[in-house]
Amino acid sequence: MYDAMMAETIGFSGHDGDVIEGYLARPLGPGPFGSVVVIHHMPGYDAPTKEIARRFAAEGYAALCPNLYTREAPGASPDDAAAAARAKGGVPDERLIGDIGGAASYLRSMPASNGKVGVIGYCSGGRQSVLAACSLPLQAAVDCYGAFVVGNPPEGMPLRVGPIKHLIKDLSCPLLGLFGADDQYPSPDQVTELEQELKAQGKTHEFHTYEGAGHAFFSVNRPAYRPEAAMDGWHHIWTWFGRYLTD
Repeated sequence: MYDAMMAETIGFSGHDGDVIEGYLARPLGPGPFGSVVVIHHMPGYDAPTKEIARRFAAEGYAALCPNLYTREAPGASPDDAAAAARAKGGVPDERLIGDIGGAASYLRSMPASNGKVGVIGYCSGGRQSVLAACSLPLQAAVDCYGAFVVGNPPEGMPLRVGPIKHLIKDLSCPLLGLFGADDQYPSPDQVTELEQELKAQGKTHEFHTYEGAGHAFFSVNRPAYRPEAAMDGWHHIWTWFGRYLTD
């Protein structure tokens, strides 16, 4: 197997036809390959998220991470762009759906694509991954500790988002959820409530909750990192996408 990849910054058409910056990592073999839209966390379109995209490419997937803050702060550092987005209440749901839909279309149009696209998101991106999977035709989704799929942000938090449990009836694909038992947003009770709704709607899903892990346990550059939970989580991600995105 030819073991090589390419990673580069690209532009693609997002919501309302806006040109969105994105980071594309892909294997250089002939394919066909499944594809993944990687949704970054609230801290933004940063180096650790780009590393996740490259990790997917190393595993044989084309991965595209859209810069969801392109409009708020074009060319700004991840920290400044995230601050600008937070000041405006975060990414509007309608715009998010348009941007992720554009990213999925770009991936499907690539010559080596097998036509199957999944989505994965972390933190705020976890909620957005569920939102995208309830709004777009996708083949698989992963929610890594996405807050406010169930429940509202606490008073004083700048995010202007609401719960999306009512959209679960429209979930287009199997959903994998990875959560920390010590997390507050989402709390274990909120995770249970979401799983109950998935069962009620007859949706294919699989949830794993890790004891001793809180929010952001995948983040290798943060104190919240929990190696055992993250390693097991990656195992489930590869199994999930291998099941639904490969031929």
